[in-house]
Amino acid sequence: TQYKEGGIVAFISNGAWLDGNALDGMRKCFEKEFSSIYVFNLRGNQRTSGELSRKEGGKIFGSGSRTPIAITILVKNPAKKGKAVIHYHDIGDYLTRDQKLKIIKDFKSVGSKKIVWENIVPNKKGDWINQRGDTFDNLIPLAPEKKFDTTAQSVFCTYVIGVATNRDAWVSGFSKEKVEKNMRSMIDFYNSQLGKEDFPSDPRNISWTRSLKKDASNRISHTFNADSATIYTYRPFTKINLFYDKPFIESPGLWKRLFPTQEHKNIVIAVSGIGQQKPFSPFISDRISDLQVVDKAQYFPLYYYDENSNTTGSLFDIEDSSKYIRRDGISDWILKQVRSRFGNTKTLTKEHIFYYVYGLLHSKQYCASFVSELKKSLPRIPIADNVDDFMKFYKTGKELADLHLNYEKVPACPEVTVEGDNVYGDEYDFYAVQKMRFPAKDKKDTIIYNGKITINNIPAKAYEYIVNGKSAMEWIMERYQITVDDGKNGSMIKNDPNDWSREHSNPRYILGLLLSVINLSIKTVDLVNGLPEIKME
Repeated sequence: TQYKEGGIVAFISNGAWLDGNALDGMRKCFEKEFSSIYVFNLRGNQRTSGELSRKEGGKIFGSGSRTPIAITILVKNPAKKGKAVIHYHDIGDYLTRDQKLKIIKDFKSVGSKKIVWENIVPNKKGDWINQRGDTFDNLIPLAPEKKFDTTAQSVFCTYVIGVATNRDAWVSGFSKEKVEKNMRSMIDFYNSQLGKEDFPSDPRNISWTRSLKKDASNRISHTFNADSATIYTYRPFTKINLFYDKPFIESPGLWKRLFPTQEHKNIVIAVSGIGQQKPFSPFISDRISDLQVVDKAQYFPLYYYDENSNTTGSLFDIEDSSKYIRRDGISDWILKQVRSRFGNTKTLTKEHIFYYVYGLLHSKQYCASFVSELKKSLPRIPIADNVDDFMKFYKTGKELADLHLNYEKVPACPEVTVEGDNVYGDEYDFYAVQKMRFPAKDKKDTIIYNGKITINNIPAKAYEYIVNGKSAMEWIMERYQITVDDGKNGSMIKNDPNDWSREHSNPRYILGLLLSVINLSIKTVDLVNGLPEIKME
């Protein structure tokens, strides 16, 4: 049957279109063009992690598949007018691939009486599943419509996206010395290719990206810039070296406005970006930070800096004699709103608001109320009804920030014991890690640090602090292991966390870090559990 007269279109595809923020137009088009729609959601999204990944279940197409999968049948019946009737079935949680395939085989047909179809009525935003409500839209946006807008009617005047190098192995790593060597080698090779039409693709020599190929085609030479070396936040509670040199950072973001030099101090709140695959998470950093500290991270600063056009200055104008002028990241508008709500008290400052936001974003009530909204929008927040609750969120946010920023200084948890922590031989070799692990999948009260050291009596509560899809401790276990950038397009560059210990003259650094993060996690859980309820208005 010709399409204009009617017919059926059936396909198996990536199921992300069912809930993707960018595909609301596609869903609206389907609803308009067809009379009946059947969607069988097979789940299997393995771009998630932790409990969410386990709920998604097995990959439909085996090890090569990481995306969710859906079976879709679109029916066009010329006799029926109006929008489509949408029939939806979710296969369920925690199912293996074999279980899913058996369910499909048993159902046989969309007409099977075994299938319980849910009729979906999309909302005005075009959501089919995980529909957003209206309350969120009436809250105060964190982000301004225009960046660096001092008149913005939002909590912050600006925000920046996390750094995406697209060549992490080359420009970053635990060893500053080795990263510098890799950078020099790559730059020398790059300069040898200037003006060529075809570029050698051997990943052991260089990591090409679109912008770097464009520079080479235009015969733009580059040199190694030692001043670009910095330490940056790469993942939760993980700092590494980065050569933040714009030609070799594919998406550098606007971080020079937040940290114009290494002497300029700042603090930024990270939130998961639009379309994130992992549960919404806030985090905090005091340095340049990566796009994946939390998923698709966007960063909201306490301050930002403008270049000072009046660098001559005068004896009576100290600030103007500086090369940079510090501006507040928190807007004048939100300060006025908060002060007026609580009786125009001048004691409330922009710093109070900044830490209030960090406390609120940790609220279990807030995150649970807006699960769907926080996948598809940057956060919007309510302001507490009374000053006591406002101050409770502020104080908790400030304590959380101090804890998370100074994580290396948190003392070890008294309950935790360390077996084998008695050095013999070379200290650096004794405390070196290959890959930390649990003794068994379901035995997480113990971590085998290396062949000599074991950490015991880890409280279960510590695993309740989840950031970007997994516990803080499991982030340490994952990131502090020796890795090699191998594979089809791998550079074969080795990244060894023990290099950080050596270059910072602290053989026990990684063990101390893990012990600190265990205690930090417990303290975070206690602080978050003590947050007050808040009206989401």
